[in-house]
Amino acid sequence: MDHARIAELLAPFLDDANDQRLTANDLERISMYIDILLRWNARINLTAIRDPEQVVTRHFGESLFAARILFPTRSHLGTAALGCPAERSSVDTQPGIDCGLASSSADVNTISLLTPGRGRAALQGRVADKKAIGGLAPGVSHPSMLNKITLADVGSGPGFPGIPIKLWHPDIALTLIESNHKKAAFLREVARALTLTDINILSARAESLFPIAFDVVTLRAVERFESILPVAARLVAPGGHLALLISSAQRQPAESQLAKVPDFHPHWLATLPIPLSQSRILALASRSD
Repeated sequence: MDHARIAELLAPFLDDANDQRLTANDLERISMYIDILLRWNARINLTAIRDPEQVVTRHFGESLFAARILFPTRSHLGTAALGCPAERSSVDTQPGIDCGLASSSADVNTISLLTPGRGRAALQGRVADKKAIGGLAPGVSHPSMLNKITLADVGSGPGFPGIPIKLWHPDIALTLIESNHKKAAFLREVARALTLTDINILSARAESLFPIAFDVVTLRAVERFESILPVAARLVAPGGHLALLISSAQRQPAESQLAKVPDFHPHWLATLPIPLSQSRILALASRSD
């Protein structure tokens, strides 16, 4: 897909005033991602959206909106050319590193993901059963993932919002949780094609990962939302955050459900409308320490 057209379609979701632009490398990777998605979508049902421009606005736009709210200041780790990853890839994730979202209002410019550091020792050494997740345990530390913010995308499907967030802020340690084996295979293909580093793709049910915890957990367009939301909440580390890309009608039920999750004690930071949408929102909640 034409890079200039991708940039034009994504402009409403970004913030040029704060230099939140996409690089030529970003646009090339997004174009490659779209090509792979549409090719695989002809064989397995990854998304009901077939039009490339709608894929850009509805999938990448929403995901990158969440990315720039969570990470207003972009890292430069991923600026190497395609095929030349900035660092060695990893198949495991480090235990949760606590971080914070600061917000004095619902203004998107006041929300930022702070430097990790608090609580790392308390979470270190948590290892899930390898057989339960069908691969390396995500709690095993890897040298390249030390001091990184950990983010888990629950029910990742075709990789939204997790992979666009990784493209936006490559310096995170990303875990994509997708129990469907064919969809997990697609995610691995995308990760290879885009030369993503520090990414762990787990073909597992999210509830099998306890007591692993992450700094940020994202949830978007999953089936059985009401049953998976408490599971996602339990994967959030103390002091960590839950980012929900949902319809405005789901906001109140989500608040009611999270209030019942043991030890979560949610604090709602912001509810932000998704650009170009009449009903989609980004809802951010933090878990108490």
